[in-house]
Amino acid sequence: MAKFVYEAKRSPTDSTKGMLVADSKTAAIQKLVQEGWYVISLEEEDQDLKEASGGGTVLFKRIGLKSVTTFTRQLSDLMEAGLTLVKALSVLEAQTPDKRMKGVIQDIRDFCMDGNPLSAALARQTRVFSDLYVSMVRSGETGGALENILKRLADFNDKQLEIQTKVRTALAYPILMSVVGAVTIIVLVTFVVPRMMVVFSDLGQALPLPTQILLGVSYGMANYWWVVLGAIAALVVTAVRIYKTENGRLAIDRMRLSLPVIGDLIKKVEVARFSRTLATLLNNGVPILESLKVVSDSVGNAVIKKDILNAYTAVREGSSLGRAFQNSAAIPAGVSNIVAVGEEGGHLERSLFKVAEGYERESDEAVKIMMSLLEPALILVLGLVVGFIVISMLLPIFEINFLAR
Repeated sequence: MAKFVYEAKRSPTDSTKGMLVADSKTAAIQKLVQEGWYVISLEEEDQDLKEASGGGTVLFKRIGLKSVTTFTRQLSDLMEAGLTLVKALSVLEAQTPDKRMKGVIQDIRDFCMDGNPLSAALARQTRVFSDLYVSMVRSGETGGALENILKRLADFNDKQLEIQTKVRTALAYPILMSVVGAVTIIVLVTFVVPRMMVVFSDLGQALPLPTQILLGVSYGMANYWWVVLGAIAALVVTAVRIYKTENGRLAIDRMRLSLPVIGDLIKKVEVARFSRTLATLLNNGVPILESLKVVSDSVGNAVIKKDILNAYTAVREGSSLGRAFQNSAAIPAGVSNIVAVGEEGGHLERSLFKVAEGYERESDEAVKIMMSLLEPALILVLGLVVGFIVISMLLPIFEINFLAR
């Protein structure tokens, strides 16, 4: 399927411009003629717009969650104000400044103009709208509550944006410190140390052991930096290839979960994410099997994802969700107990929301504790490295002064 930009007329005073999807240029012309239009111009969509809209299926330049959230909330408001779906999409297309998002909205509008549902149009944009998003919109269309579903989706995305902002804010200072410290150490070792040590080498004096170690490291980094970079690149490529395999990803993610402090934080973040996502889907009428399938795709850790898929299989075979989670090694026992109680009381969604809120609160506290420990730890490590360099450079001076006396 290709997209064509057209200009057509019915009469000297009745003209239109737009875009349509067709198998070929001939098919596009026939489609316009059947609708009573006389085609003035018809051209296939240019490459820039294709890249902006994702060519109908793939988006080459990533669109952020903030743009998707804004689009969702505005679409909900316009439809709640009485505009039809196609008219609301046309308004959003006209007022959206981002060329990439404008192309995506244009593709959705054109697809809906052909009589397709919004969920089908969203499903074409696989790198913009998640399976969770599409499933909730589909449930809203089925239940006749699309505006409310869109509003809930916007609220859900706002919560995800809030979590992302907290994590980025917490990591900003440690990352900056690490980068500045690493650059400082590299400059000292590769440029400053060799020039300082030339003076002591010319004296023919035996250098202290720390100074010799520093000189060895400096010589290696200055003359064999390409070996170091090559080794790092090889390790990264190997790790990425291993992580892309199913067994390799399971092994690496299992190792991450077993780390003393970080593993516990990862587990809390993942449990909070899948609990809120599952609760949101169930609360909006998505069947539990479809919800579990969607949730498994939103989880980042392969071990927890495997446990959710195992729960999906168990529920499909007649088990309750709480009992299915009890067989999981990665999902805490407290979660399965709360889920079981929620199922028995008929308020599973409410129980899952409580789980999400509890683990989000624990995640925030864990992040704060980690950051409070990470900053002094970074300062200590960088201070020790820089201190070793400075002391190694000063030791020969001290020895010269001692010999001079």
